[in-house]
Amino acid sequence: MSRRPLRVALTGGIATGKSYCLARFADLGAPTIDADQLARQAIAPGTAGFDAVSARFGAAVLRRDGGLDRDALGRLVFADPAARRDLEAIVHPFVYDAIRQWFERQSAPAAAPAVALADIPLLYETGREGDFDKVIVARCEPDQQLARLMERSGLTEDEARRRIASQMPLADKASRAHFVIDTSGDFANTNLQIVDVWNALTGTDFSQP
Repeated sequence: MSRRPLRVALTGGIATGKSYCLARFADLGAPTIDADQLARQAIAPGTAGFDAVSARFGAAVLRRDGGLDRDALGRLVFADPAARRDLEAIVHPFVYDAIRQWFERQSAPAAAPAVALADIPLLYETGREGDFDKVIVARCEPDQQLARLMERSGLTEDEARRRIASQMPLADKASRAHFVIDTSGDFANTNLQIVDVWNALTGTDFSQP
């Protein structure tokens, strides 16, 4: 006999601390999967996704060795909403199918975990929140989000603002979530919130020694 784990989506905005939160949930024992990694796999050289991207965007997004120039692709799609939609139409079906299969594998007889988490940055933008039992949003203050994105990516302020603006406003995401983790403070504060959410999801108490 098998049981299905609670299917939880972790989302938020770009540079709001989702990856950090996902890693901490993994430390607590949750199986996790990252949609960003799946998106990279979807358009890796030799895949149908890579061929589709090459056909749609041409040599402008290819390196001299024939590989994909992800920086060039990013600049193109974040400057052109139609191009971004075309890329998403290539990537998202692969990503959600892979996530669905992954959750199915977590439902193994007897050994199924109580909770499994998928980090999906564009969960609300793609209208797929109904696929999950619970949704967690990682948020921070807007000025922190901008500074974090510029620091980690090397984007100009205009480029960073454009990428942030391409996503649903954080306040809207937070208002729709079952749980919100505010990463505006230090790591210790964020960790406490993560443990609180984990306790609520699992019905256990990991805050005690």
